[in-house]
Amino acid sequence: MGIRRIEEEIAPVRARILEHPLYGQLQTIADVRLFMAHHVFAVWDFMSLLKGLQRALTCVTIPWVPMGSPDTRFLINEIVVGEESDVDADGRRFSHFELYLRAMEQAGADTAAIRGLVNGVLNGQSISALTSTLPPSVKGFLDFTFEVIATGKAHVMAAVFTYGREDLIPGMFYALVKDLNRQFPGKLDIFIYYLERHIEVDGDHHSPLAQQMVKELCREDEAKWAESAIYARKALEWRNELWSGILAGQEIIQ
Repeated sequence: MGIRRIEEEIAPVRARILEHPLYGQLQTIADVRLFMAHHVFAVWDFMSLLKGLQRALTCVTIPWVPMGSPDTRFLINEIVVGEESDVDADGRRFSHFELYLRAMEQAGADTAAIRGLVNGVLNGQSISALTSTLPPSVKGFLDFTFEVIATGKAHVMAAVFTYGREDLIPGMFYALVKDLNRQFPGKLDIFIYYLERHIEVDGDHHSPLAQQMVKELCREDEAKWAESAIYARKALEWRNELWSGILAGQEIIQ
Protein backbone atom coordinates (compact mmCIF):
# COMPACT_ATOMS: atom_id res chain seq x y z
CA MET A 1 0.00 0.00 0.00
CA GLY A 2 1.01 3.60 -0.50
CA ILE A 3 4.49 4.79 -1.43
CA ARG A 4 5.94 1.30 -1.23
CA ARG A 5 3.40 0.10 -3.79
CA ILE A 6 4.52 2.75 -6.27
CA GLU A 7 8.19 2.03 -5.64
CA GLU A 8 7.67 -1.69 -6.25
CA GLU A 9 5.69 -1.00 -9.44
CA ILE A 10 8.39 1.23 -10.94
CA ALA A 11 11.44 -0.72 -9.74
CA PRO A 12 12.04 -2.80 -12.91
CA VAL A 13 11.82 0.06 -15.40
CA ARG A 14 13.74 2.39 -13.08
CA ALA A 15 16.54 -0.18 -13.03
CA ARG A 16 16.56 -0.26 -16.85
CA ILE A 17 16.92 3.52 -16.92
CA LEU A 18 19.74 3.55 -14.40
CA GLU A 19 21.58 0.88 -16.41
CA HIS A 20 20.80 2.35 -19.84
CA PRO A 21 23.66 2.07 -22.38
CA LEU A 22 23.26 5.76 -23.25
CA TYR A 23 25.52 6.78 -20.37
CA GLY A 24 28.49 4.87 -21.74
CA GLN A 25 28.11 6.65 -25.08
CA LEU A 26 28.21 10.21 -23.72
CA GLN A 27 31.93 10.70 -24.15
CA THR A 28 32.35 13.91 -26.13
CA ILE A 29 30.88 17.38 -26.03
CA ALA A 30 29.06 16.57 -29.28
CA ASP A 31 27.36 13.71 -27.45
CA VAL A 32 26.27 16.09 -24.68
CA ARG A 33 24.94 18.55 -27.26
CA LEU A 34 22.80 15.80 -28.80
CA PHE A 35 21.58 14.77 -25.36
CA MET A 36 20.60 18.34 -24.49
CA ALA A 37 18.78 18.88 -27.80
CA HIS A 38 16.49 15.96 -26.89
CA HIS A 39 16.29 16.37 -23.14
CA VAL A 40 15.32 20.05 -23.26
CA PHE A 41 11.82 19.02 -24.36
CA ALA A 42 11.44 17.08 -21.10
CA VAL A 43 12.70 20.13 -19.18
CA TRP A 44 10.08 22.26 -20.94
CA ASP A 45 7.05 19.99 -20.57
CA PHE A 46 7.92 19.42 -16.92
CA MET A 47 6.79 23.00 -16.31
CA SER A 48 3.39 22.30 -17.88
CA LEU A 49 3.00 19.26 -15.63
CA LEU A 50 3.92 21.41 -12.64
CA LYS A 51 1.42 24.10 -13.64
CA GLY A 52 -1.25 21.46 -14.19
CA LEU A 53 -0.73 20.37 -10.60
CA GLN A 54 -0.87 23.94 -9.35
CA ARG A 55 -4.13 24.48 -11.22
CA ALA A 56 -5.60 21.28 -9.77
CA LEU A 57 -4.54 21.96 -6.19
CA THR A 58 -4.94 25.72 -5.80
CA CYS A 59 -7.26 28.47 -6.91
CA VAL A 60 -5.91 30.19 -10.02
CA THR A 61 -9.14 31.91 -11.03
CA ILE A 62 -10.65 35.25 -10.08
CA PRO A 63 -12.34 35.88 -7.70
CA TRP A 64 -10.17 33.75 -5.44
CA VAL A 65 -11.65 31.22 -3.05
CA PRO A 66 -9.84 28.80 -0.72
CA MET A 67 -9.50 25.48 -2.48
CA GLY A 68 -8.21 22.06 -1.47
CA SER A 69 -5.92 21.23 1.39
CA PRO A 70 -3.71 23.99 2.80
CA ASP A 71 -0.94 21.39 3.07
CA THR A 72 -1.02 20.48 -0.63
CA ARG A 73 -1.37 24.16 -1.57
CA PHE A 74 1.82 24.87 0.32
CA LEU A 75 3.64 21.89 -1.18
CA ILE A 76 2.89 22.73 -4.81
CA ASN A 77 3.42 26.49 -4.44
CA GLU A 78 6.77 25.87 -2.77
CA ILE A 79 7.88 23.70 -5.68
CA VAL A 80 6.60 26.19 -8.29
CA VAL A 81 8.66 29.00 -6.77
CA GLY A 82 11.80 26.89 -6.94
CA GLU A 83 11.27 25.67 -10.50
CA GLU A 84 9.89 28.86 -12.05
CA SER A 85 11.97 31.50 -10.25
CA ASP A 86 15.31 30.00 -9.18
CA VAL A 87 18.65 31.81 -9.33
CA ASP A 88 21.68 31.29 -11.54
CA ALA A 89 25.28 31.30 -10.31
CA ASP A 90 25.21 35.13 -10.26
CA GLY A 91 21.97 35.36 -8.29
CA ARG A 92 19.76 36.34 -11.25
CA ARG A 93 16.25 34.89 -11.46
CA PHE A 94 15.53 32.26 -14.08
CA SER A 95 13.21 29.30 -14.46
CA HIS A 96 15.05 26.00 -14.73
CA PHE A 97 13.96 25.82 -18.37
CA GLU A 98 15.50 29.22 -19.15
CA LEU A 99 18.65 28.18 -17.31
CA TYR A 100 18.80 25.01 -19.42
CA LEU A 101 18.53 27.06 -22.62
CA ARG A 102 21.47 29.17 -21.48
CA ALA A 103 23.42 25.98 -20.75
CA MET A 104 22.64 24.73 -24.27
CA GLU A 105 23.83 27.98 -25.83
CA GLN A 106 27.07 27.86 -23.87
CA ALA A 107 27.65 24.24 -24.90
CA GLY A 108 26.90 24.98 -28.54
CA ALA A 109 23.79 22.76 -28.61
CA ASP A 110 21.06 23.51 -31.16
CA THR A 111 18.10 25.34 -29.57
CA ALA A 112 16.17 26.03 -32.80
CA ALA A 113 13.64 23.22 -32.39
CA ILE A 114 12.69 23.93 -28.79
CA ARG A 115 12.53 27.68 -29.42
CA GLY A 116 10.33 27.02 -32.43
CA LEU A 117 7.98 24.95 -30.29
CA VAL A 118 7.76 27.63 -27.58
CA ASN A 119 7.14 30.34 -30.16
CA GLY A 120 4.46 28.18 -31.75
CA VAL A 121 2.73 27.81 -28.39
CA LEU A 122 2.85 31.58 -27.94
CA ASN A 123 1.21 31.95 -31.37
CA GLY A 124 -1.63 29.61 -30.45
CA GLN A 125 -0.57 26.48 -32.35
CA SER A 126 -1.54 23.08 -30.98
CA ILE A 127 0.97 20.82 -29.28
CA SER A 128 0.13 17.97 -31.66
CA ALA A 129 0.96 20.14 -34.68
CA LEU A 130 4.16 21.48 -33.12
CA THR A 131 5.48 18.02 -32.22
CA SER A 132 4.62 16.31 -35.49
CA THR A 133 8.19 16.52 -36.88
CA LEU A 134 9.95 15.52 -33.68
CA PRO A 135 11.51 12.06 -33.25
CA PRO A 136 9.00 9.43 -32.04
CA SER A 137 10.73 9.16 -28.66
CA VAL A 138 10.43 12.91 -28.01
CA LYS A 139 6.90 13.19 -29.41
CA GLY A 140 5.74 10.18 -27.39
CA PHE A 141 7.26 11.62 -24.22
CA LEU A 142 5.49 14.94 -24.74
CA ASP A 143 2.20 13.30 -25.74
CA PHE A 144 2.23 11.25 -22.54
CA THR A 145 2.86 14.33 -20.38
CA PHE A 146 -0.10 16.19 -21.87
CA GLU A 147 -2.25 13.06 -21.61
CA VAL A 148 -1.48 13.02 -17.88
CA ILE A 149 -2.38 16.70 -17.54
CA ALA A 150 -5.60 16.14 -19.48
CA THR A 151 -6.79 13.56 -16.93
CA GLY A 152 -7.28 16.44 -14.49
CA LYS A 153 -6.47 13.97 -11.71
CA ALA A 154 -4.19 15.56 -9.16
CA HIS A 155 -2.98 12.23 -7.73
CA VAL A 156 -1.96 11.01 -11.21
CA MET A 157 -0.10 14.22 -12.02
CA ALA A 158 1.59 14.16 -8.62
CA ALA A 159 2.77 10.56 -9.05
CA VAL A 160 4.23 11.25 -12.50
CA PHE A 161 5.81 14.45 -11.22
CA THR A 162 7.33 12.70 -8.20
CA TYR A 163 8.54 9.41 -9.64
CA GLY A 164 8.87 9.91 -13.37
CA ARG A 165 10.72 13.14 -13.78
CA GLU A 166 13.90 15.00 -12.98
CA ASP A 167 15.02 13.17 -9.85
CA LEU A 168 16.82 10.68 -12.14
CA ILE A 169 18.95 13.20 -14.00
CA PRO A 170 21.53 14.87 -11.72
CA GLY A 171 23.23 11.86 -10.19
CA MET A 172 23.52 10.07 -13.52
CA PHE A 173 25.23 12.90 -15.40
CA TYR A 174 27.00 15.07 -12.86
CA ALA A 175 30.37 13.26 -12.81
CA LEU A 176 30.34 12.80 -16.58
CA VAL A 177 29.66 16.47 -17.31
CA LYS A 178 32.28 17.64 -14.80
CA ASP A 179 34.86 15.48 -16.52
CA LEU A 180 33.93 16.84 -19.95
CA ASN A 181 34.04 20.40 -18.63
CA ARG A 182 37.66 19.85 -17.66
CA GLN A 183 38.36 18.88 -21.26
CA PHE A 184 36.35 21.79 -22.68
CA PRO A 185 36.68 24.67 -20.18
CA GLY A 186 33.82 27.16 -20.20
CA LYS A 187 31.53 25.02 -22.34
CA LEU A 188 29.52 23.18 -19.70
CA ASP A 189 29.73 25.14 -16.45
CA ILE A 190 26.13 26.41 -16.73
CA PHE A 191 24.96 22.84 -17.32
CA ILE A 192 26.97 21.74 -14.28
CA TYR A 193 25.31 24.48 -12.23
CA TYR A 194 21.90 23.31 -13.48
CA LEU A 195 22.69 19.75 -12.37
CA GLU A 196 24.01 20.96 -9.02
CA ARG A 197 20.81 22.91 -8.41
CA HIS A 198 18.74 19.82 -9.12
CA ILE A 199 20.86 17.72 -6.78
CA GLU A 200 20.52 20.34 -4.07
CA VAL A 201 16.90 21.43 -4.54
CA ASP A 202 15.25 18.22 -5.76
CA GLY A 203 17.15 15.76 -3.61
CA ASP A 204 17.14 17.72 -0.39
CA HIS A 205 13.86 19.59 -0.66
CA HIS A 206 11.50 19.00 -3.58
CA SER A 207 11.53 15.20 -3.56
CA PRO A 208 10.35 14.94 0.07
CA LEU A 209 7.71 17.61 -0.60
CA ALA A 210 6.51 15.77 -3.70
CA GLN A 211 6.25 12.43 -1.87
CA GLN A 212 4.24 14.12 0.85
CA MET A 213 1.97 15.56 -1.82
CA VAL A 214 1.25 12.07 -3.22
CA LYS A 215 0.43 10.83 0.28
CA GLU A 216 -1.91 13.75 0.88
CA LEU A 217 -3.73 13.19 -2.41
CA CYS A 218 -4.11 9.41 -2.21
CA ARG A 219 -4.54 8.94 1.56
CA GLU A 220 -6.43 5.65 2.13
CA ASP A 221 -7.88 5.37 -1.38
CA GLU A 222 -6.58 2.11 -2.86
CA ALA A 223 -7.84 2.96 -6.33
CA LYS A 224 -5.84 6.20 -6.36
CA TRP A 225 -2.69 4.43 -5.18
CA ALA A 226 -3.09 1.81 -7.90
CA GLU A 227 -3.67 4.39 -10.63
CA SER A 228 -0.75 6.47 -9.41
CA ALA A 229 1.55 3.45 -9.60
CA ILE A 230 0.46 2.64 -13.16
CA TYR A 231 1.08 6.18 -14.41
CA ALA A 232 4.40 6.49 -12.59
CA ARG A 233 5.57 3.31 -14.36
CA LYS A 234 4.38 4.64 -17.74
CA ALA A 235 6.28 7.88 -17.14
CA LEU A 236 9.50 5.95 -16.59
CA GLU A 237 8.85 3.78 -19.64
CA TRP A 238 8.68 6.93 -21.74
CA ARG A 239 11.88 8.20 -20.10
CA ASN A 240 13.53 4.97 -21.18
CA GLU A 241 12.24 5.53 -24.73
CA LEU A 242 13.63 9.07 -24.70
CA TRP A 243 17.07 7.76 -23.70
CA SER A 244 16.93 5.10 -26.43
CA GLY A 245 16.07 7.77 -29.02
CA ILE A 246 19.13 9.77 -28.00
CA LEU A 247 21.31 6.65 -28.15
CA ALA A 248 20.04 5.96 -31.67
CA GLY A 249 21.05 9.47 -32.70
CA GLN A 250 17.57 10.50 -33.81
CA GLU A 251 17.69 13.89 -35.50
CA ILE A 252 15.78 16.82 -34.02
CA ILE A 253 14.05 18.67 -36.86
CA GLN A 254 12.60 22.14 -36.37
